[in-house]
Amino acid sequence: MSSILELKNLSFVYGLKTPFEKKAVDNVSLTINRGEFIGVIGHTGSGKSTLVQMLNGLIKPTDGQVLFDGEDIWKNPKDIRKIRFKVGMVFQYPEYQLFEETVYKDIAFGPLNMGKNADEIDNAVRRAAEFTGLGLNLLQKSPFELSGGEKRRAAIAGVIAMDPEVLVLDEPTAGLDPVGRDVLLSQIVQYHKNRSNTVILVSHSMEDIARVADKIIVMNKSHLVMFDKTREVFSRGRDLEKIGLRVPQVTKIMLELKEQGFELPDSVLTVDEAFSALSDLLKKEGKIW
Repeated sequence: MSSILELKNLSFVYGLKTPFEKKAVDNVSLTINRGEFIGVIGHTGSGKSTLVQMLNGLIKPTDGQVLFDGEDIWKNPKDIRKIRFKVGMVFQYPEYQLFEETVYKDIAFGPLNMGKNADEIDNAVRRAAEFTGLGLNLLQKSPFELSGGEKRRAAIAGVIAMDPEVLVLDEPTAGLDPVGRDVLLSQIVQYHKNRSNTVILVSHSMEDIARVADKIIVMNKSHLVMFDKTREVFSRGRDLEKIGLRVPQVTKIMLELKEQGFELPDSVLTVDEAFSALSDLLKKEGKIW
C-alpha cells in the first residue's frame, strides 16, 4: 500500500513571536496510506483541527513538511490551490458555507473552478448528490430551503464533487440528531467503499470512530500520542482515559470485566463483538450450550 500523505516533524504556532504565542501542533510525524480510513481524536484544544487544516495548505506549517504523493505541498506556493482540489476539506457546520442560488450551483462551484466543462460538472454534481443521499429533486431548490441534515449533505457534496483523492471531514456529524448522524456516517462509509480513496474523519464520538476507522490518530496537548490500528488504540483504554478521552461504552465494560479476571479479548469495539465474546465465555464455562 503506497503512502499518499506524509507528515515530517510538523509544527504550528499561533501568534508566533507575540505574547499570545501558543504551539497547537508540536513535531508530528506520520504516514497515511492511499485508501485508508483514518480517525482523528483528541479533547478540545489538542491540536487535531489545526493538524488537518495543514493537510491541504489552509494553514502553512511553522516548521516541518506535508508531503502529498512524495512532494512538499508548499514547494510551489502558487500551486497550493491545486492541492485543495486533491485534498478536500469539510469543516464543522459546513452548511454555513452555502451561498449560491441553488443547491446545484453550490455543488457545482468546485468543479467549475477546476475548469471542468458543462457535462463533466453535471456528472460530478449528480454523482456527489447520490453519494450523500441528496435527492435530485432538491438540486434546483435554494440551499436555504433545505432541512439541517439536507444542508449538511449538500455542503459535503460540494467537496465530494471535486473528486478529491483525500477527503478530510472535521466533525461532520456535529449538531445532528442520532438518526441524522447515523445516516450521514453510513453515507460517508459507502462513499469511501465505492471510491476507495483516503478519508480522514475528526470526531468526538468514540463510537463513530470505532465503527468506521481503520487507524486512529490520537492528539493530546499538541502532541501525537498514538497512531495505530483502531483495535490497538482502543485496547489501551486506560491510557486514553488518562488523557481525558472516553473509550466506546461497550469497550469500557468489556475492559472492566477483563480486569476482573474474565477471559475476554483485549479490544471489543461493537455490541455484536461483545455479545459474541460473552457467549463464547459462557459456553466455555458451561453456563450456556
